[in-house]
Amino acid sequence: MENQKVIKRDGQICDFDLSKINKTIERALQGFDLDKNELLNTIPSFYKENMPTSKINQALILSALNLTSVLEPDWKNAAGRLRIFDLYKDIKTYRKEKNAVPYDYVKFLDFAIKNNIYSADIKEKYSPEEIQKAGDFIVPELDLVYDYAGANLLIKRYLCEFDDHVVELPQEMFLSIALLIEQNEDKAVRMERVKDTYLKLADRKISLGTPLLMNLRRPNGNLSSCFITVMDDSRDSIFYVIDQISAISKFGGGVGVNISRVRAKGARIKGIKNASGGVIPWIRIINDTAIAVNQQGKRKGAVTVSLDMWHLDIENFLELRTENGDQRMKAYDIFPQVVIPDLFMQKVENNEKWLLVDPHEVRTKYHQEIADLWGTDFEKLYNQLYFDAQFGKLEMYKFVSAKELLKRLMKSQIETGMPYIAFKDTLNRYNPNKHDGVIVGTNLCTESHSNVRPAKFGPKRIENGKIISETYDGLVHVCNLLSINLANVKNDEELNSICQTSVRILDNAIDLTRVPILEGTLHNQRYRTIGIGAMGLADYLAKNNVPYNASADVVDDLFEKMAIYNIRASIEIAKHKGPFGAYQGSEWQKGIILGKTQVWFNANSKYKKEWNEIYENLQKYGIRNSQISAIAPNTSSSLIQGCTASVLPIYSKFFVETHGKGSIPNCPPFIKDKFWFYQENRNIDQRKIVEIMARINKWIDTGISIELMYNLNRDIRAKDIYETIMQAWKKEIKTLYYTRTIQKDGSSVAKEECVSCAG
Repeated sequence: MENQKVIKRDGQICDFDLSKINKTIERALQGFDLDKNELLNTIPSFYKENMPTSKINQALILSALNLTSVLEPDWKNAAGRLRIFDLYKDIKTYRKEKNAVPYDYVKFLDFAIKNNIYSADIKEKYSPEEIQKAGDFIVPELDLVYDYAGANLLIKRYLCEFDDHVVELPQEMFLSIALLIEQNEDKAVRMERVKDTYLKLADRKISLGTPLLMNLRRPNGNLSSCFITVMDDSRDSIFYVIDQISAISKFGGGVGVNISRVRAKGARIKGIKNASGGVIPWIRIINDTAIAVNQQGKRKGAVTVSLDMWHLDIENFLELRTENGDQRMKAYDIFPQVVIPDLFMQKVENNEKWLLVDPHEVRTKYHQEIADLWGTDFEKLYNQLYFDAQFGKLEMYKFVSAKELLKRLMKSQIETGMPYIAFKDTLNRYNPNKHDGVIVGTNLCTESHSNVRPAKFGPKRIENGKIISETYDGLVHVCNLLSINLANVKNDEELNSICQTSVRILDNAIDLTRVPILEGTLHNQRYRTIGIGAMGLADYLAKNNVPYNASADVVDDLFEKMAIYNIRASIEIAKHKGPFGAYQGSEWQKGIILGKTQVWFNANSKYKKEWNEIYENLQKYGIRNSQISAIAPNTSSSLIQGCTASVLPIYSKFFVETHGKGSIPNCPPFIKDKFWFYQENRNIDQRKIVEIMARINKWIDTGISIELMYNLNRDIRAKDIYETIMQAWKKEIKTLYYTRTIQKDGSSVAKEECVSCAG
């Protein structure tokens, strides 16, 4: 290739220089046991005369990816470094700088604010000396920790753009987030906390939820990951909630909406029989709203609609996403969720009839909102309805076999992966704010939930030719999320420190976020709900030589420690800033933690001393956040973190993700040395998964995004799926997320990624 030419990024034509490529490859392979000649030898296969240098780098990346295997997984990491080097060159060219690295944070900040890429908050909150000092915190080498999938996703989705060019480097992003998240901390410790937060983000100890990672430094960005609202049985409320959904979706949030109060198909409207079209037409409008108002142009909106199992429209609801039947009754972009009371599961076990009713008729005749009831209050009303229906005292009702109804739910899950399941009584038994309301359903990924209630409407009046009606008393669940990367945790001391930082980050985020709806702001003030999650559990276990299916005791111990660290951190913040608004009368104030009394901890925990200290300080100071932990699915953010997603086993030890622009090989981080300790989900009995999730669930005050996977090649029967659902209910699992099936032809029911909940 002597005397050959290449075209540089600035358009200059110069000689092909193999020594420069050799130098780049050596930098990319530094620290890895890889032979650079394997990559160098691929150059003749793709090089052409006058080839742009950017295309050469892209070809080297593809070659490195093609060399990736279980025996040499570090080629994907080398490809990640080459992708970062590519970013450096692009930014150097676009910013017209001599070099992208070493970083000049002060210069970049001026550029970002001047061009409205960043808000001006950093300069307004920090002195020039503090900003200069913060710039010195940057560790450029932390740019090189990503494999290709992580580097590519970080660049394409999260780094800021200007004029259709990525103009932000990874460490600029992490430092800016750290400065903003700590801006209101006491000035005596603020810079120390900025450094602490920056290093834990940059070194992949903590993974922020997508809205925080994407929006915190941008002007007018929503920071909250998940929202839940509830629709009342009136035209005003229905369209008000649809407007809420559009507002949330516009700013990138995922939405859960409970629709159980809305009257059933055929119900009376103003006394006219058969006037109501039921819930399905409204769900179809929600479906189209989610498509029309997309998430900041990045993807269509995402909404889970929940309906209680007693609702007369439940049978049509279970068919929302199936391919057969009347297409006018379908909503293919909605994620259906069924809310199930204990009484239904008991009737399934006893093979009894289940009564379906219309909430409007119940409200009219019995003066109770059945959608707001749970536990003994629900059972008392339901049993009265059951009795009255048998004697013709209800106009609208239907008796069905409870077991057959569950089978229909399971059939839909096998076909479509949904509906999700929320066990209503379990949700509310463990609700720390049961003194202040009811949980009616969950967020989009089923791991976060709290009290919600529909807005009430004041009298209408006309102002400037517009009809105005004030709303009041409504609450919309809002939660900020992050996840701790267990794959990168060294020891308990570091885990404790990471938990402290995580709680502080999310509590600070509550005060910084601009919630797009009033009822969400009120919820934040009242409950200060946060969700500390986890990812990389499969890696943590493999690193410690623990097979996943034998990990129950290890997992139990790990998540109890995390609960201690998180709760302790929230109490410490309450000591200085005060408890959440609805603390008086809450379970926390009554001395009930995670549904358990101090007596329980003294009888069942090996960390009695730590729990007793928590009880002592809780009594003195209260707690800052009413709900603290929630484990999201982390499908995409785990790629950036270079670990396995969430707390489930790996799907495969080595897999290739294929998309329009090529194929990306992937495997867990420790696969080379810990191959035998990684166990694949598709080969594990899902009842064992439920057992391990139940151990984690003991220490999580909201929920876990639990995906169940059934490999139909292993003679899975309907009975196995039924028993897994029953076991989850009996083990007090709060929710079940996707059901995935691997068909006998090798295909699987696809899972649609949730970007809102930490990826």
